[in-house]
Amino acid sequence: MAGKAFKNFLPLLDRVLVERLSQETITKGGIVLPEKSQNKVLQAMVVAVGGGSKGKGGEIQPVDLNVGEKVLLPEYGGTKIVLDDKEYYLFRDSDILGKFLP
Repeated sequence: MAGKAFKNFLPLLDRVLVERLSQETITKGGIVLPEKSQNKVLQAMVVAVGGGSKGKGGEIQPVDLNVGEKVLLPEYGGTKIVLDDKEYYLFRDSDILGKFLP
């Protein structure tokens, strides 16, 4: 279930590990934006997913997302994790607002 072969980390239950997409620092007109004026990046790529959570009857409810999908994150929340000197964020499946269709 891991996307980029994380050998030391795998999300549990309904958790999703995402990598935020990079923020554009230059406008279409070629103006370089200072860091303070840039908005928080709310789009991310799913890099690993957990196995799912248990329902009331004990059945496993799988995570609705797959590795490699582009998703929309809430403005606040998530747990920051640093793996191999890169920042990732861990969210619950239900916290993710939506996914972009290809």
